[in-house]
Amino acid sequence: MKQLIIVRHAKSSWGNVELSDHDRPIKDIGVIKTDKVIKFLKDESVNPDLIMTSTAVRAYGTAKLIADGIGYNSENIEKRKTLYHAGEDDIYDELFSINNSINSVMLVAHNPTLTGFVNNFISPKIDNLPTTGVVCIEFKTHSWENIGDAKFKVKFVIFPQMLP
Repeated sequence: MKQLIIVRHAKSSWGNVELSDHDRPIKDIGVIKTDKVIKFLKDESVNPDLIMTSTAVRAYGTAKLIADGIGYNSENIEKRKTLYHAGEDDIYDELFSINNSINSVMLVAHNPTLTGFVNNFISPKIDNLPTTGVVCIEFKTHSWENIGDAKFKVKFVIFPQMLP
């Protein structure tokens, strides 16, 4: 079985107009909402073998917050340039490249791609995967290259506003 945990980055700041989109940091409210999600992930015993993230500051920051919160060594987070401005095919390409000895992956990236990607698996479909929204999907396969054709189960779909 392969487990995929899709996370949209935390709420980011538009406060400094001189920063590029890539360099926008997480807002304080984004940290607070991510803390709620971290508690949920800990309660669900989410413990990925690998966390991969877009190189964008807000995505890496989200990945680091979650890693630290769930006990994953943040030095092992893999930054992937292709996840910034990625399309769905890029997401699949990244997943297909994962060594099959890894069974659980958390992927932190951006909309609108993540909403489109998770809508391939969840029902009912959503209009928007909100910031720090998380979708966990389990695939009945031993190979990442086969997840597109594998039977799957959505373990959970959680948004910060659903949590206390």
